[in-house]
Amino acid sequence: MSENSKESQKKIKQFAINLRRNILDMALSAGANSSHFGGALSIADILATLFATQIKFNKQNPLWEDRDRFILSKGHACLAYYSALSLIGFIKKEQLQTFEENNTDLLGHPVINKNLGIEFSTGSLGMGLSLGIGLALAAKKRKKDFKVFVVLGDGECNEGSIWEAAMAAPNLKLDNLNVIIDRNNFQQTGSNKDIMDLGDLKAKWSSFNWSTAEVNGHNISELFNYFQNTKSTDKPKLLVANTIKGKGFSFSENNNTWHHNVLSKTMHAKGVEELKNQNDN
Repeated sequence: MSENSKESQKKIKQFAINLRRNILDMALSAGANSSHFGGALSIADILATLFATQIKFNKQNPLWEDRDRFILSKGHACLAYYSALSLIGFIKKEQLQTFEENNTDLLGHPVINKNLGIEFSTGSLGMGLSLGIGLALAAKKRKKDFKVFVVLGDGECNEGSIWEAAMAAPNLKLDNLNVIIDRNNFQQTGSNKDIMDLGDLKAKWSSFNWSTAEVNGHNISELFNYFQNTKSTDKPKLLVANTIKGKGFSFSENNNTWHHNVLSKTMHAKGVEELKNQNDN
Protein backbone atom coordinates (compact mmCIF):
# COMPACT_ATOMS: atom_id res chain seq x y z
CA MET A 1 0.00 0.00 0.00
CA SER A 2 1.40 3.40 -0.97
CA GLU A 3 1.93 6.09 1.65
CA ASN A 4 -0.71 8.22 -0.06
CA SER A 5 -3.19 5.34 0.10
CA LYS A 6 -2.43 4.78 3.80
CA GLU A 7 -3.01 8.44 4.59
CA SER A 8 -6.25 8.51 2.60
CA GLN A 9 -7.61 5.47 4.40
CA LYS A 10 -6.58 6.90 7.77
CA LYS A 11 -8.46 10.07 6.84
CA ILE A 12 -11.55 8.06 5.91
CA LYS A 13 -11.47 6.10 9.17
CA GLN A 14 -11.35 9.28 11.25
CA PHE A 15 -14.05 10.87 9.09
CA ALA A 16 -16.28 7.83 9.72
CA ILE A 17 -15.76 8.04 13.49
CA ASN A 18 -16.58 11.77 13.48
CA LEU A 19 -19.58 11.11 11.25
CA ARG A 20 -20.97 8.53 13.68
CA ARG A 21 -20.43 10.91 16.60
CA ASN A 22 -22.47 13.54 14.79
CA ILE A 23 -25.21 10.99 14.14
CA LEU A 24 -25.31 10.15 17.84
CA ASP A 25 -25.49 13.80 18.88
CA MET A 26 -28.18 14.67 16.32
CA ALA A 27 -30.33 11.69 17.28
CA LEU A 28 -30.13 12.75 20.93
CA SER A 29 -30.94 16.38 20.15
CA ALA A 30 -34.06 15.24 18.28
CA GLY A 31 -35.49 14.34 21.70
CA ALA A 32 -38.87 12.68 21.46
CA ASN A 33 -38.68 12.86 17.67
CA SER A 34 -37.35 9.47 16.65
CA SER A 35 -34.77 9.37 13.88
CA HIS A 36 -33.77 6.90 11.19
CA PHE A 37 -30.71 5.79 13.12
CA GLY A 38 -29.92 2.33 11.76
CA GLY A 39 -29.97 3.11 8.05
CA ALA A 40 -27.80 6.18 8.57
CA LEU A 41 -25.16 4.11 10.34
CA SER A 42 -25.07 1.43 7.65
CA ILE A 43 -23.95 4.02 5.05
CA ALA A 44 -21.51 5.86 7.34
CA ASP A 45 -18.36 4.23 5.94
CA ILE A 46 -19.60 4.62 2.35
CA LEU A 47 -20.24 8.34 2.83
CA ALA A 48 -16.95 8.77 4.69
CA THR A 49 -15.09 7.30 1.72
CA LEU A 50 -16.97 9.43 -0.79
CA PHE A 51 -16.86 12.77 1.01
CA ALA A 52 -13.36 12.43 2.46
CA THR A 53 -11.59 11.33 -0.72
CA GLN A 54 -13.77 11.01 -3.83
CA ILE A 55 -16.36 13.75 -4.30
CA LYS A 56 -15.11 16.93 -5.96
CA PHE A 57 -16.55 20.10 -4.38
CA ASN A 58 -15.73 23.70 -3.49
CA LYS A 59 -17.13 24.81 -0.14
CA GLN A 60 -16.37 28.46 -1.02
CA ASN A 61 -18.55 28.05 -4.11
CA PRO A 62 -21.37 25.56 -3.42
CA LEU A 63 -22.83 26.15 -6.89
CA TRP A 64 -19.58 25.46 -8.75
CA GLU A 65 -20.73 23.96 -12.06
CA ASP A 66 -18.02 21.31 -12.17
CA ARG A 67 -18.72 19.88 -8.70
CA ASP A 68 -19.57 16.21 -8.42
CA ARG A 69 -23.18 15.54 -7.47
CA PHE A 70 -24.37 13.30 -4.64
CA ILE A 71 -27.93 12.01 -4.28
CA LEU A 72 -29.10 10.17 -1.17
CA SER A 73 -32.04 8.33 -2.70
CA LYS A 74 -32.78 6.58 0.63
CA GLY A 75 -33.41 10.03 2.06
CA HIS A 76 -34.48 8.78 5.49
CA ALA A 77 -30.77 8.14 6.20
CA CYS A 78 -30.12 11.88 6.14
CA LEU A 79 -28.39 11.89 9.55
CA ALA A 80 -25.33 10.53 7.76
CA TYR A 81 -25.70 12.99 4.88
CA TYR A 82 -26.00 16.08 7.11
CA SER A 83 -23.08 14.88 9.19
CA ALA A 84 -20.87 14.43 6.12
CA LEU A 85 -21.82 17.88 4.82
CA SER A 86 -20.89 19.35 8.18
CA LEU A 87 -17.52 17.60 8.21
CA ILE A 88 -16.62 19.08 4.81
CA GLY A 89 -17.70 22.58 5.83
CA PHE A 90 -21.14 23.10 4.30
CA ILE A 91 -23.23 22.82 7.47
CA LYS A 92 -22.10 24.41 10.74
CA LYS A 93 -21.61 22.01 13.63
CA GLU A 94 -24.11 23.85 15.81
CA GLN A 95 -26.69 23.74 13.02
CA LEU A 96 -26.74 19.95 13.27
CA GLN A 97 -28.43 20.31 16.64
CA THR A 98 -31.48 21.87 14.93
CA PHE A 99 -32.30 18.53 13.28
CA GLU A 100 -36.09 18.16 12.97
CA GLU A 101 -36.81 21.36 14.94
CA ASN A 102 -39.39 23.86 13.71
CA ASN A 103 -38.10 26.05 10.86
CA THR A 104 -34.90 24.02 10.51
CA ASP A 105 -33.14 23.41 7.20
CA LEU A 106 -32.34 19.89 8.39
CA LEU A 107 -35.59 17.94 8.20
CA GLY A 108 -36.18 14.22 8.58
CA HIS A 109 -35.65 13.81 4.84
CA PRO A 110 -33.37 16.06 2.75
CA VAL A 111 -34.92 19.19 1.28
CA ILE A 112 -32.96 20.84 -1.51
CA ASN A 113 -30.64 23.58 -0.29
CA LYS A 114 -27.59 23.86 -2.53
CA ASN A 115 -25.91 26.39 -0.27
CA LEU A 116 -25.78 23.61 2.34
CA GLY A 117 -24.69 21.05 -0.27
CA ILE A 118 -28.09 19.31 -0.45
CA GLU A 119 -28.61 18.76 -4.17
CA PHE A 120 -32.15 17.34 -4.18
CA SER A 121 -35.20 16.70 -2.02
CA THR A 122 -35.35 12.93 -1.57
CA GLY A 123 -37.03 10.30 0.52
CA SER A 124 -39.90 9.19 -1.69
CA LEU A 125 -38.18 5.91 -2.46
CA GLY A 126 -37.33 4.94 -6.01
CA MET A 127 -36.73 8.44 -7.37
CA GLY A 128 -33.04 9.12 -6.72
CA LEU A 129 -31.65 6.96 -9.50
CA SER A 130 -33.79 8.70 -12.11
CA LEU A 131 -32.58 12.06 -10.80
CA GLY A 132 -29.02 10.80 -11.09
CA ILE A 133 -29.59 9.69 -14.68
CA GLY A 134 -30.91 13.16 -15.54
CA LEU A 135 -27.83 14.78 -14.04
CA ALA A 136 -25.41 12.38 -15.71
CA LEU A 137 -27.11 12.86 -19.07
CA ALA A 138 -27.06 16.66 -18.65
CA ALA A 139 -23.32 16.49 -17.96
CA LYS A 140 -22.81 14.60 -21.21
CA LYS A 141 -24.94 17.06 -23.19
CA ARG A 142 -23.09 20.05 -21.69
CA LYS A 143 -19.68 18.38 -22.06
CA LYS A 144 -19.00 18.55 -18.32
CA ASP A 145 -16.82 15.95 -16.62
CA PHE A 146 -18.41 15.86 -13.16
CA LYS A 147 -19.47 12.53 -11.68
CA VAL A 148 -22.82 11.62 -10.16
CA PHE A 149 -23.02 9.41 -7.07
CA VAL A 150 -26.33 7.86 -5.97
CA VAL A 151 -26.87 5.82 -2.79
CA LEU A 152 -29.83 3.44 -2.89
CA GLY A 153 -31.27 1.27 -0.15
CA ASP A 154 -31.63 -2.45 -0.82
CA GLY A 155 -35.27 -2.35 0.30
CA GLU A 156 -35.71 0.57 -2.09
CA CYS A 157 -34.93 -1.84 -4.92
CA ASN A 158 -38.47 -3.20 -4.45
CA GLU A 159 -39.62 -0.12 -6.37
CA GLY A 160 -40.35 -0.65 -10.06
CA SER A 161 -38.96 2.77 -10.95
CA ILE A 162 -35.50 1.56 -9.90
CA TRP A 163 -35.54 -1.12 -12.58
CA GLU A 164 -36.85 1.20 -15.29
CA ALA A 165 -33.94 3.51 -14.51
CA ALA A 166 -31.53 0.57 -14.35
CA MET A 167 -32.50 -0.31 -17.91
CA ALA A 168 -32.13 3.26 -19.14
CA ALA A 169 -28.66 4.17 -17.86
CA PRO A 170 -26.63 1.58 -19.84
CA ASN A 171 -28.51 2.42 -23.02
CA LEU A 172 -27.45 6.04 -22.52
CA LYS A 173 -23.82 4.97 -21.85
CA LEU A 174 -23.65 6.99 -18.64
CA ASP A 175 -20.12 6.13 -17.53
CA ASN A 176 -20.22 9.18 -15.21
CA LEU A 177 -22.95 7.59 -13.07
CA ASN A 178 -21.92 5.72 -9.91
CA VAL A 179 -24.57 3.89 -7.89
CA ILE A 180 -23.99 2.30 -4.48
CA ILE A 181 -26.56 -0.06 -2.98
CA ASP A 182 -26.56 -0.15 0.81
CA ARG A 183 -27.29 -3.85 1.31
CA ASN A 184 -28.06 -4.01 5.03
CA ASN A 185 -30.75 -6.69 4.47
CA PHE A 186 -33.54 -4.84 6.28
CA GLN A 187 -36.34 -2.44 5.48
CA GLN A 188 -38.79 -0.68 7.77
CA THR A 189 -41.02 -3.62 8.65
CA GLY A 190 -38.61 -6.55 8.56
CA SER A 191 -35.94 -8.38 6.62
CA ASN A 192 -35.77 -8.06 2.86
CA LYS A 193 -35.63 -11.83 2.54
CA ASP A 194 -39.02 -12.18 4.25
CA ILE A 195 -40.69 -9.25 2.50
CA MET A 196 -39.26 -9.30 -1.03
CA ASP A 197 -36.17 -11.43 -1.55
CA LEU A 198 -33.75 -9.48 -3.76
CA GLY A 199 -31.60 -12.44 -4.69
CA ASP A 200 -28.23 -11.80 -6.32
CA LEU A 201 -28.23 -8.02 -6.82
CA LYS A 202 -24.83 -7.95 -8.51
CA ALA A 203 -25.96 -10.52 -11.09
CA LYS A 204 -29.22 -8.67 -11.68
CA TRP A 205 -27.52 -5.36 -12.39
CA SER A 206 -24.86 -7.06 -14.52
CA SER A 207 -27.66 -8.52 -16.66
CA PHE A 208 -28.87 -4.96 -17.24
CA ASN A 209 -25.39 -4.21 -18.64
CA TRP A 210 -23.94 -2.26 -15.71
CA SER A 211 -20.30 -2.53 -14.66
CA THR A 212 -20.71 -4.19 -11.25
CA ALA A 213 -18.68 -4.98 -8.13
CA GLU A 214 -19.33 -6.07 -4.56
CA VAL A 215 -17.48 -5.12 -1.35
CA ASN A 216 -17.77 -5.13 2.41
CA GLY A 217 -19.42 -1.76 2.95
CA HIS A 218 -17.57 -1.24 6.24
CA ASN A 219 -14.10 -2.17 4.97
CA ILE A 220 -12.38 1.16 4.31
CA SER A 221 -9.65 -0.44 2.22
CA GLU A 222 -12.13 -2.23 -0.05
CA LEU A 223 -14.25 0.88 -0.50
CA PHE A 224 -11.30 3.18 -1.16
CA ASN A 225 -9.65 0.78 -3.61
CA TYR A 226 -12.90 0.29 -5.51
CA PHE A 227 -13.38 4.00 -6.15
CA GLN A 228 -9.69 4.60 -6.83
CA ASN A 229 -9.29 1.73 -9.26
CA THR A 230 -12.60 1.61 -11.11
CA LYS A 231 -11.69 0.84 -14.70
CA SER A 232 -12.68 3.13 -17.54
CA THR A 233 -15.80 1.84 -19.29
CA ASP A 234 -18.73 3.25 -21.20
CA LYS A 235 -21.11 1.61 -18.72
CA PRO A 236 -22.64 3.07 -15.56
CA LYS A 237 -21.13 1.61 -12.40
CA LEU A 238 -22.94 -0.29 -9.65
CA LEU A 239 -21.42 -1.23 -6.30
CA VAL A 240 -23.20 -3.61 -3.95
CA ALA A 241 -21.96 -2.65 -0.49
CA ASN A 242 -22.74 -5.36 2.06
CA THR A 243 -23.44 -3.55 5.31
CA ILE A 244 -24.84 -4.00 8.81
CA LYS A 245 -27.81 -1.89 9.84
CA GLY A 246 -26.90 0.21 12.88
CA LYS A 247 -23.18 -0.45 12.36
CA GLY A 248 -20.89 1.09 14.97
CA PHE A 249 -22.82 0.64 18.21
CA SER A 250 -23.44 -2.63 20.05
CA PHE A 251 -27.06 -1.77 20.87
CA SER A 252 -28.07 -1.01 17.28
CA GLU A 253 -26.07 -3.37 15.07
CA ASN A 254 -28.30 -5.69 13.04
CA ASN A 255 -31.24 -4.61 15.21
CA ASN A 256 -34.12 -3.40 13.06
CA THR A 257 -35.74 -1.73 16.08
CA TRP A 258 -33.30 1.05 15.25
CA HIS A 259 -34.72 1.64 11.80
CA HIS A 260 -36.58 4.54 13.43
CA ASN A 261 -36.23 5.01 17.17
CA VAL A 262 -35.60 7.48 20.00
CA LEU A 263 -32.06 7.65 21.39
CA SER A 264 -31.85 7.94 25.18
CA LYS A 265 -29.11 9.75 27.11
CA THR A 266 -27.91 6.40 28.46
CA MET A 267 -27.54 4.94 24.98
CA HIS A 268 -25.87 8.14 23.77
CA ALA A 269 -23.29 7.87 26.54
CA LYS A 270 -22.69 4.21 25.69
CA GLY A 271 -22.23 5.12 22.04
CA VAL A 272 -19.74 7.88 22.86
CA GLU A 273 -17.68 5.42 24.90
CA GLU A 274 -17.70 2.83 22.12
CA LEU A 275 -16.56 5.46 19.61
CA LYS A 276 -13.76 6.48 21.94
CA ASN A 277 -12.55 2.89 21.97
CA GLN A 278 -12.62 2.82 18.14
CA ASN A 279 -10.61 6.03 18.07
CA ASP A 280 -8.00 4.60 20.42
CA ASN A 281 -7.45 1.49 18.28
